Amino acid sequence: MSVNQQAHTGPPYGQPQPGYPGYPQPGYGGQQMPGMAPSQYGAYNGPVTGYQQMGPPQGYFPSLGFPSKGSPVSFDSDTSFAPDFIGPLRAPAASGAPPGQPACSQFGQGDVRNGIPAPAVSMQRPSASQQYMLGTAPTPVSQPAATFQYASPPASTQQLANHMAGMQIGGASSSAPPPAGLGYGPPASVPPSSGSFSATGSGQYASYASQGPLPLNLPHGLPPTSLSQGFPMAQPAASGPPSALHLSSPAPGFAPPLVSAAAGVSSYPPAAGASRPPTMQGALPGQATTGMLTSQPNHATSPPPPPVAGPPPGPPMTSLQGPPPPNHPSQPGYPLQQNGSFGQNRGTQPNYNAAYSGPTGYGSQPGAPPPPKRLDPDSIPSPHLNELPPQQKPRHRIDPDAIPSPIQVIEDDRNNRGSEPFVTGVRGQVPPLVTTNFLVKDQGNASPRYIRCTSYNIPCTSDMAKQSQVPLAAVIKPLATLPSEEAPPYLVDHGESGPIRCNRCKAYMCPFMQFIEGGRRFQCCFCSCVTEVPSHYFQHLDHTGRRVDYYDRPELSSGSYEFLATVDYCKNNQLPNPPAFIFMIDVSYNAVRSGLVRLICEELKTLLDYLPREGNMEESAIRVGFVTYNKVLHFYNVKSSLAQPQMMVVSDVADMFVPLLDGFLVNVNESRTVFTSLLDQIPEMFADTRETETVFGPVIQAGMEALKAAECAGKLFIFHTSLPIAEAPGKLKNRDDKKLINTDKEKTLFQPQTSFYSNLAKECVAQGCCVDLFLFPNQYLDVATLGVVPYQTGGSVYKYAYFQVETDQERFLNDLHRDVQKEVGFDAVMRVRTSTGIRATDFFGAFYMSNTTDVELAGLDCDKTITVEFKHDDKLSEDSGALLQCAVLYTSCAGQRRLRIHNLSLNCCTQLADLYRNCETDTLINFLAKFAYRGLLNNPVKAVRDTLINQCAQILACYRKNCASPSSAGQLILPECMKLLPVYLNCVLKSDVLQPGSEITTDDRAYIRQLVTTMDVAETNVFFYPRLLPLTKVDVNSDSLPTAIRNSEERLSKGDIFGVSSFSQISSSMCALPVLDNPFSKKVRSIIDMFQAQRSRYMKLMIVKQEDKVDLLFKHFLVEDKSTNGGASYVDFLCHMHKEIRQLLS
Repeated sequence: MSVNQQAHTGPPYGQPQPGYPGYPQPGYGGQQMPGMAPSQYGAYNGPVTGYQQMGPPQGYFPSLGFPSKGSPVSFDSDTSFAPDFIGPLRAPAASGAPPGQPACSQFGQGDVRNGIPAPAVSMQRPSASQQYMLGTAPTPVSQPAATFQYASPPASTQQLANHMAGMQIGGASSSAPPPAGLGYGPPASVPPSSGSFSATGSGQYASYASQGPLPLNLPHGLPPTSLSQGFPMAQPAASGPPSALHLSSPAPGFAPPLVSAAAGVSSYPPAAGASRPPTMQGALPGQATTGMLTSQPNHATSPPPPPVAGPPPGPPMTSLQGPPPPNHPSQPGYPLQQNGSFGQNRGTQPNYNAAYSGPTGYGSQPGAPPPPKRLDPDSIPSPHLNELPPQQKPRHRIDPDAIPSPIQVIEDDRNNRGSEPFVTGVRGQVPPLVTTNFLVKDQGNASPRYIRCTSYNIPCTSDMAKQSQVPLAAVIKPLATLPSEEAPPYLVDHGESGPIRCNRCKAYMCPFMQFIEGGRRFQCCFCSCVTEVPSHYFQHLDHTGRRVDYYDRPELSSGSYEFLATVDYCKNNQLPNPPAFIFMIDVSYNAVRSGLVRLICEELKTLLDYLPREGNMEESAIRVGFVTYNKVLHFYNVKSSLAQPQMMVVSDVADMFVPLLDGFLVNVNESRTVFTSLLDQIPEMFADTRETETVFGPVIQAGMEALKAAECAGKLFIFHTSLPIAEAPGKLKNRDDKKLINTDKEKTLFQPQTSFYSNLAKECVAQGCCVDLFLFPNQYLDVATLGVVPYQTGGSVYKYAYFQVETDQERFLNDLHRDVQKEVGFDAVMRVRTSTGIRATDFFGAFYMSNTTDVELAGLDCDKTITVEFKHDDKLSEDSGALLQCAVLYTSCAGQRRLRIHNLSLNCCTQLADLYRNCETDTLINFLAKFAYRGLLNNPVKAVRDTLINQCAQILACYRKNCASPSSAGQLILPECMKLLPVYLNCVLKSDVLQPGSEITTDDRAYIRQLVTTMDVAETNVFFYPRLLPLTKVDVNSDSLPTAIRNSEERLSKGDIFGVSSFSQISSSMCALPVLDNPFSKKVRSIIDMFQAQRSRYMKLMIVKQEDKVDLLFKHFLVEDKSTNGGASYVDFLCHMHKEIRQLLS
């Protein structure tokens, strides 16, 4: 149908419809057509509050009208809670509402409003039991399914390859007129939801207009309507609306019509009190759109068309061709979403120049005046492929705009949830995304900065958990740094008696404990044991059963707090000494020649003034010591009474001992002149060294022995440059072998080559000796082995390959500063307790475990996370929910023994829908990445990759089978909360650890594997899906950042930000931007500084020119594109996931 054609005329409602010979047509007015379900309604008598819809029989593919096993594929993404419904009537808009005015919203003859206004108040995702009522919209009631048959097949077709990568969209031309009985809108006008695209598959589909695969821009927050024209929509069951990306599969040779939908940012005023759907880049009808509004023949602004053989005006049509979508029988709650019969008015997507305007008309339909020529790309069929001008010929099988966009989801969450504080008083609340800047008010549950869960609604039974395959896990960051606007956890001192605990399970007093018998006893919320309240802790209860001192005691009213520990919680029942820092510097030939030794010594002179200190202390209690080494070790006496430092050499590295006690660990202020003199002398002493060999094991042993002799915990800062091949314990050989990649022996590259370091790590943990390792390799040095001790002691590894002072010193010194200054606890033990029904079964992170429950860390800093997986050991109850308590016992940097407690309450559900509506994809990806990276130690890489893909396919297939309404088996329906799971999972699969390119070294892979294992959710989010900011869009007068763009090369645009006439004038070797006195320079530098401050490690600045040799490195971060080492593009991977899910469902 051309854009200028009007809809067919036909008999009035209530009369039999004309049809094509031999094809049954739906009957209106109560006539029962052959082969149709009997109607429960009489003739249509004007608008009613809504129709109830019933699903077609099993195996019935609605757009075909006959049972079909292979059905059109469609890709549905649960993007919004927005069904189509008849909303309140509004005055007709003037022709072409100006920007900022609502688009036509008059529901006259044939007008349908798609979607709902976005609510303003950001709330938790609604529960399945909530009735969803928005505005004055009536809830749809049931309507019998109508069947439509297609007209005869097109005269000419273009055949396309099918299956996985080939879910290709081809053009098919046909001169057959559209079947009678359709709605007013041109056939292509079904608005997409968070994404839908067509693909070849097994179903039969004859398109009726000349079709070309126009790009589909699917905005991600529109109502979950189907993009595949004429295909029924997947309904959101009570699980929350599915985002449906429709992959429709045409018959071989017949391509389904594709529409192009440009999108603009939604600006509709939200309805108060409603849960806001994640909006995509698209305006719902009735919202203000940017730019000129497009018009369709069915708009109130167009001349009213004559009566048409179609459904009655008023209630929305479910789809252009095909019956209304079925209502899920078992789960009430949401009004049904329907395919509106008309396309939506949309502006442009953020960061794109303009919406695709659509082709001009191709002839007109007789007997009707042409509507105004304002084109709506949604409401016109695509021209035939060979009619497209060259620049419009599609480059993609599926338009990337049609699939869920991480950037859009992030922006929507920021807009919806960034302005209000997140109050933790309600059980099972899903927090804002980690990418959203928000404040937390602790009212009984721990802040999401401390604990994030994969789901905030846990299945009540293990069978349900196994069925969903959604891992139940918490990512815990016990000492996380809070923003300055949030108060740190209160420190509670109960005196010599210590914290109040449950007698049986030893859980600590928390807001969920129940006081009984007038406050004389309390019942444990974890194990139900009743415990006497000590007399000094007794307090009366108020009329609600709550203690009257509830708000005065952090442990009764806050989710996170600290207790001062008594001697019972200390080693050997003695209060600990303040910890110590020992700096151990490699002075072999490589380290001296590169300038590293001099750089470290210069920096330490000033850095030691910034050692971490407790609260209001004037100076840090931490003592410091110095060691240098190559093949032998040099200890230094820097006692304050000495005029010059003294050096003692230990050459017997096989039997390491510390040659001095007094004068090795000193107070910084007391010995400042002595150690400053030492730091001046070290670079001179070793300036002419020719020693290239180094030891490593004895260095750690020496530091540990020194801490043991001083009877304190502490941290070793080791600066190391090469593979330790000198004769000594822990000596290593070069075992780097690229030939092992993609073989069963590849896993050995991630395993330590000797057990020496694992045993040494165990001794370090017992002593409270944490190791931070700074590596400066010029060749292979076996990170997999050298990293064992840092990893198991709770330390960190930093790596600077081919270190050069000029380009790398800023990054190294910033990392060193932050590492020395950050908050850290020593000699830590962490235990996670849970309420009856679940228990912690698995732990991921940098720590050591000597039993199945206690996580031991020689050091625990503010960046470290411990990820805990939970399994059912009994049934849970929806009423009581599930509780977690994480308790960390540690020594503060002032030598104080403390307990930090974090509590979290989660909901429990008996419906899978509730589980899927309360998941957090970012946390899920964090867990899956750690699970996969640990799996590499014992499994081939291919097996690990397959396990990841399979688990995610099962998660999505379970949702599709149990939570989405019955619809064609070819629909991939993504839960709203998980619509980014495929794109993020693909990023994990393409990471250097699981799919290395030829340029990635074995050490790089081992390093990244260990690094990711300790990352929190915010870090894995940007690590796997980097932020790409268009500097050309920077507004120097605004504090806000330009909106990020998706990580794909086709999103990049040209623009001059350097103010030079040619590329050659920009130096690729720049490692810092020049400081210029103009607004743009200041703004860009402030953006970079802001990102540097957010990350736990300093990022090296690189200027990459197009076609430059480092251009490949930049493209490595464009994770939505196909990677050079064989990683799939986002679009291809989505097709692959869809195929996997279909296989599971069949």
